[in-house]
Amino acid sequence: MLTWSTAWAVSPGIEDWASYRSRLTDKCVGIVANQTSVVSTADGYVHSVDFLQKQGVRLVRIFCPEHGFRGDADAGESVGDCRDAATGLPVVSLYGKKKKPLPVDLQGIELMIFDMQDVGVRFYTYLSTLHYVMEACAENHIPLIVMDRPNPNAFYVDGPVLETKYKSFVGMHPVPVVYGMTIGEYARMINGEKWLAQGVQCQLTVIPCRNWQREETVELPCRPSPNLPDKISVMLYPSVCLFEGTVVSEGRGTDTPFQVFGHPRLKNMPYSFIPRSIPGMSKNPKCLGQTCYGMDLRNQYEAVRKGRRLRLDWLLTAYCNYTGETPFFTSFFDKLAGNARLRQDIEAGKGEEEIRHHWEAQLEKFCRIREKYLIYK
Repeated sequence: MLTWSTAWAVSPGIEDWASYRSRLTDKCVGIVANQTSVVSTADGYVHSVDFLQKQGVRLVRIFCPEHGFRGDADAGESVGDCRDAATGLPVVSLYGKKKKPLPVDLQGIELMIFDMQDVGVRFYTYLSTLHYVMEACAENHIPLIVMDRPNPNAFYVDGPVLETKYKSFVGMHPVPVVYGMTIGEYARMINGEKWLAQGVQCQLTVIPCRNWQREETVELPCRPSPNLPDKISVMLYPSVCLFEGTVVSEGRGTDTPFQVFGHPRLKNMPYSFIPRSIPGMSKNPKCLGQTCYGMDLRNQYEAVRKGRRLRLDWLLTAYCNYTGETPFFTSFFDKLAGNARLRQDIEAGKGEEEIRHHWEAQLEKFCRIREKYLIYK
């Protein structure tokens, strides 16, 4: 069900049917999709699976990422294989015990489609699903078509570049927290930089968006994941998600996730909220049932848009005002940051500009690599 939408002048790749229809003719096709895989039609939005079937495409299997095919599983919740009630197609989960399609999962598939909405942040796990799908397709000689979609956070590049030591499912590649690329451009970079196992490369085609510019912060036709309900949460997510590696609540368990932060032991804070259990969003959020003191960031949308950088000041404010006995940072923080340096600098009391200085050289190096793979100049 679409929970928020706007008239899209922008057209995602999958709507450019004429440009790829011949590639699908007489092929048995698999698709990596979820609730964000939608197509705008005269009758409203329809799922990409329904759209392709209506065009006569022979879909044989669906693969789904974190949050499941219909997007109703909590973050981190294991999702199992099933059969889609609407289409009868088998659904293979790529989140939980299995993150990479097995050869048996790919039997009978002659071409794979990847069509999911990204939000342009390194720790958003749809990127890791893309990596493993590309790797499996390369190893099994299956062509892959990535249906590109606009990135609402493509207008800037910022943050520390991930160090290999901290590679995980929430960060697999040496890219900054915000990398300024669409999912199609990112796929081209994975392939071109030979980041897949053993340096293999898949037979990749990207179907570009139409009428989209990198500076354009589009509103999405549906929430990309359960706890990103609107354009404000999507805009603030790159900065506020760093709180997931701390004891501080990032707003899960409220109606404004990733738009507030707080903790019972933060002092001198102007805002308060109480996290609750919300099935389908956060069943057991941090600080459940406790009054959290912090900040309401919902009025920061334009400031982030104009500032074009991560808001480290929110993290620094929380750290400086935390009075709890439990350590502020958890072991997860270094995975999100992609290094230990950010945490160490904050603990050492360094200021924002000094912290940023430490990632500038690697950020510039990344931007030079990135330039080779951009589709939308």
